[in-house]
Amino acid sequence: MSTELRAIGAEFGGAAILLAAVVGSGIMGQSLAGGNAAIALLANSLATAAILWVLIDMLGPVSGAHFNPAVSLALWMDGRIAPSRALAYAGAQLAGAVSGVILAHAMFDLPLLQVSQTARASAGQWISEMVATSGLVCVILIALRKSAPAIPAAVSLYILAAYWFTASTSFANPAVTLARSLTATFAGIAPGHVPAFALAQLAGAVCGFGVARALTRGDRETETRR
Repeated sequence: MSTELRAIGAEFGGAAILLAAVVGSGIMGQSLAGGNAAIALLANSLATAAILWVLIDMLGPVSGAHFNPAVSLALWMDGRIAPSRALAYAGAQLAGAVSGVILAHAMFDLPLLQVSQTARASAGQWISEMVATSGLVCVILIALRKSAPAIPAAVSLYILAAYWFTASTSFANPAVTLARSLTATFAGIAPGHVPAFALAQLAGAVCGFGVARALTRGDRETETRR
């Protein structure tokens, strides 16, 4: 198998496991929390952060471990991947995310195909998605220049925190958002509310790219002179 196919496969598999963890931990957390939404969210956020750390650490050397079209967009803008690779990754991420949702349903003996009815539509949630995605992109781009080995921990801990400091619980990922519209469980989002979330996330990715560029301008100029 070629290096490119392995990378695309890693993006598919990583996104699938990530969504299986997001949706599965949401189902488990809600079933065990006895109606306590805070406990359910804590379980969901911890499981998500934990699996992100593992996936980024294991698959980072294979594909870069994006699992997120917004991250792939930012890395393309930063000149780190070609446009064709970014598009291939986005397709794999979306297909993997949907597969992960179906896998979670199968593990909990739920109908495989569902449609969410959970309303997530407000200015505060759209702003939250811009902030969450902007911060995520900033963390990644700055860490790539300052301390690449810290990326698994930095991304995982950022997402764990963002679950709690954003009104939207930090989807921060268009593929995750679309896939979560296909689950009528704790993690869901109504399909009609997906486009606004995705637009906010992509806008956040562009903002995060701009902030990271400004903060690392001196580093990039030093790299160029070398």
